[in-house]
Amino acid sequence: MEVLPGLATGFAIALEPGNLLIALVGAVLGTAVGVLPGLGPSATISLLLPVSVLLDRNAALILLAGIYYGAMYGGSITSILVRIPGEAASVVTCLDGHAMARNGRAGAALGLSAIGSFVAGILATCGIVLLGPWVAQEALAFGPVERAALLVFGLTLVAQVGEGSRPRAWTMVGAGLLLSTTGTDLVSGIERFTFDVPELRDGISIAVMAMGLFGVSEVLLLAASRDATAGRIIPHGERLRDLLPNRQEWRESGGAIVRGSGLGFVLGLLPGGGALIASFASYILEKRISRTPERFGHGAPAGVAGPESANNAAAQASFVPLLALGIPANAVIGIIMGALLMQGVVPGPRLALEHPELFWSVIASMFVGNLVLLALNLPLVGLFVALLRVPSAIMGPFILLFCAIGAYSLNNSMMDVWLMAGFGVVGFLLRRHGWDPAPLLLAFVLGSMLEQSLRQGLLVGYGSPMVFLQKPISAASLAAAALVLLLPLALRAWRGAPPKGTP
Repeated sequence: MEVLPGLATGFAIALEPGNLLIALVGAVLGTAVGVLPGLGPSATISLLLPVSVLLDRNAALILLAGIYYGAMYGGSITSILVRIPGEAASVVTCLDGHAMARNGRAGAALGLSAIGSFVAGILATCGIVLLGPWVAQEALAFGPVERAALLVFGLTLVAQVGEGSRPRAWTMVGAGLLLSTTGTDLVSGIERFTFDVPELRDGISIAVMAMGLFGVSEVLLLAASRDATAGRIIPHGERLRDLLPNRQEWRESGGAIVRGSGLGFVLGLLPGGGALIASFASYILEKRISRTPERFGHGAPAGVAGPESANNAAAQASFVPLLALGIPANAVIGIIMGALLMQGVVPGPRLALEHPELFWSVIASMFVGNLVLLALNLPLVGLFVALLRVPSAIMGPFILLFCAIGAYSLNNSMMDVWLMAGFGVVGFLLRRHGWDPAPLLLAFVLGSMLEQSLRQGLLVGYGSPMVFLQKPISAASLAAAALVLLLPLALRAWRGAPPKGTP
């Protein structure tokens, strides 16, 4: 089916009153899921699988897709307002989003997030229409060897995130990798670092760690401060137009939105890529090319616009491998694939031929869903910002309660609550002494993926590590990682060398 007739068919289905209502419900649920730490789109979509069977296949996929990309925006709200990442992909948004809130620009940060997410969603959907199937076919070249090398490159970039010296950042990366090995080894079945605690056999939850390192530690820092107004964030202006980004902030963020959208689209196509990797890759890119990199971490608008655009573009691009090749790019897409199979639809190259109405209705619903998200969230910026007027003495206990409920809801276990409290104390001590916990959290997320890809890659190479240098994509990724590590050292040595002829 050609593109324009296919889109016309898709919009005819997506704009039916019932499907419009389904798109609205998906966007609202996704935003709520993103705001609530610990729930996440994976758990919500899993809970709604029985409901999706009762809907027709078009409405079911529109609902589940709306929840997924709606959660990407919802996670930014608590990241900006109270420095609690509601979704793993919003961890990077905490760095500059909350700093903008502390500078009285919470409304601007939320506005950049909403509009950046909308633009990225529209651009990514256009990319799906024009380039998706072809790019997805090329992405098949990324096997475990290539993924392992790409993740090594990602780890070298993680050390550039956050504040503090590079040795401290690398120490945090090492700690994150060590913590990622907690749990049962998938190959040998041996328990590692569980200390005979049954709840640790499945490893440490990223949501528990994120809430502790960022949310609980933030409350502890406020409690430890002797300044009664230290936690009070007073937004500038009362009207909505005063809360939204000004011309200078738009000027700094326009390019970041476009670059984040492109980067997120490409990384969203790769198996194992996903919104989290896209968001921090965009943050690193913006920091590298910025004329004022010292502003990042202290309220740089590009540090919000780029990552938020990237994670939304990646979330929508991850549907391409599913629809075009039948390959789930991440866990959430894997659950949505299960929903399709329950509906009697087999994703893959023949999906557009055998079920063209489903293929195009999902793509058309992405245009509609992004409009719904913008119309839903942008007018509510003033309401979200009003929450910042609540005194910290009242807000702090509510944040702790919010985090405790989120941690407990993961597995109905008090162990997760105690772990969250422990990470909160660790995060408080780290931040109190100038150590940024962001590299630790990001390395923790990448660590488990790296271990799995590394082992699979070694199996492909029959135990020889040379296999990582024999594959062109893998060799290029490792060369880029070496360049990131060695170039600053070379430049420092060259600048410190005495001029020629100096005795």
